[in-house]
Amino acid sequence: MRGWLSKFIHRKRRRFCASLVRTYREISSASVDELWQKVVDIADVSWHPMLKSTNVPYGLVPKPGLIYQAVTRLSPIPIRIFVERVNPRELLTVRVLAIPGVEERITYRVESTVCGTCVSYSVTLRGWLSPLIWSFSRPYADRVARSLVEAVEGATLQAVSGKRKSLKDSCFDF
Repeated sequence: MRGWLSKFIHRKRRRFCASLVRTYREISSASVDELWQKVVDIADVSWHPMLKSTNVPYGLVPKPGLIYQAVTRLSPIPIRIFVERVNPRELLTVRVLAIPGVEERITYRVESTVCGTCVSYSVTLRGWLSPLIWSFSRPYADRVARSLVEAVEGATLQAVSGKRKSLKDSCFDF
């Protein structure tokens, strides 16, 4: 009797569990190293449309098992983020621990292609609250990969224009 009851409850839980998976890709002219440095700089989330700040000191490299807090732009309540997997210059997977009833896993993947550097941002939501959370977070999730590419390309463009400006102000300016 006890085994039958546990199977019944387990089946009930599966019926109400929803899973949403979405992947966004962007192509960039920046190098893999530049994009990777922006992704793993978890202290600077100024490019991220959903995150406002973190409690991580500058220069900390994410490693599996690291747990840190972040504040979203939507609410002042901090959420916990757990780093699950890191493959240098390739993959970063984190799990967001915000509210019970929702499991969110985010994967950043950077890879070199013939057309440029491809950045993919994949979001997986599981749990019975995932459709509700997805309806609120989808407009922000749509912009994450594009914002990352724009931030890296903007920094690269600013660095290049700064070098040209310094050459003009040199003593070799005739």
